Amino acid sequence: MSGPLDGVLVVDLTRALAGPHAGMMLGDLGARVIKVESPGSGDDSRGWGPPFVQPEGADRESTYFFAANRNKESITLDLKDAGDKEVLTQLVRRADVLLENFRPGTLAKLGFGTEVLAELNPRLVTLAISGFGHDGPEGGRAGYDQIAQGEAGLMSMTGSGPEDPQKVGVPISDLLAGMYGAYGVLAALLERERTGRGQVVRTSLLSAVVGVHAYQGTAHTVGGKVPRGQGNHHPSISPYGLFHCAGGSVQLSCGSEGLWRRLCSEFGLDPDAPGFATNGERVARRQEVIELLEATFAGIEAPELLARLAAAGVPAGKVRTLDEVYAWDQVESQGLKIEVEHATAGRLTLPGPPLRFFAPGADGEVETTRRDHTPPPVLGADGDAVRAWLSTADGVPQPAGDDVEDGHAT
Repeated sequence: MSGPLDGVLVVDLTRALAGPHAGMMLGDLGARVIKVESPGSGDDSRGWGPPFVQPEGADRESTYFFAANRNKESITLDLKDAGDKEVLTQLVRRADVLLENFRPGTLAKLGFGTEVLAELNPRLVTLAISGFGHDGPEGGRAGYDQIAQGEAGLMSMTGSGPEDPQKVGVPISDLLAGMYGAYGVLAALLERERTGRGQVVRTSLLSAVVGVHAYQGTAHTVGGKVPRGQGNHHPSISPYGLFHCAGGSVQLSCGSEGLWRRLCSEFGLDPDAPGFATNGERVARRQEVIELLEATFAGIEAPELLARLAAAGVPAGKVRTLDEVYAWDQVESQGLKIEVEHATAGRLTLPGPPLRFFAPGADGEVETTRRDHTPPPVLGADGDAVRAWLSTADGVPQPAGDDVEDGHAT
């Protein structure tokens, strides 16, 4: 493996989505990620389907699991078994990062509380993801994405109106918690370069959603408003949203007065019409703006409308289905699809990492983005190899002349 985190060892005790997503992000960046799963069924998400890659059989794999576990190895450990706990102990001693998303207090009950981990490895960075935080009056609550979306206010701002709360189409609180967690891990690793010591990084599904309230949050904390769902139109910019046209719809954004004037010029509208001349006026009369533009677009097919908006310099786009997204040459050009060879499922196309890396040079930039991705692991597939590696690398005396690394996978 190669990437900015080459040489970093991550022990991933997480399951479901938030923690595994964080681990996958670190793996995408080149870290060696050893996923620890329970014997038998492994990560819960292995059984979350359909769809499954193999419809029948004990070794069938869910596409859900594939979404969050590329670039990892898998070992099965029963953390109530003394021998398996010793294997985890050895992994902790050698790790740079430990990921866990047990309910608060569970890891300590298993014998791996914060103090124990720090004693085993003072340089260890631990990421702990919970549902609602590890402390506070509701810190012990179990966390599931849709519950967190509701509790953290996201659903109240999403939907066609105040009486139509809707969840986001992906488990966004899980994904955001994983992203914030990986971000925290990287900061802690950087600080470790100065201090020589690791630390515990904590986040939660609740924290992750509140962390992206953005202008809706300050609309309340500063402006005293309580934002509610209002469909596919921006609460503070107009026109900005989805507009129906002949045989379909398009999305457009007039984020400045200049763009509003370009839009009006292209379609023969008066930008200075009473009540429409400024963004504040248009927001106050949003429904009238929507009706005006949809009446204007009513006789124009979506492809022609998009072409005219592009020619006028007004940002616009279509609403694509996922099959259209993954067939789009722009997605292909950005490395957002990768091909891997899975041990039981064969050749797979997976969504790719969202980051690319470039090194500046005399002849221009050279892309250094990692390309050698590995498929999500079969349950326990790497257990023997990991145990063998630990037996030769965890302080066991080596024959003279052997080239023993300092503890990181190479």
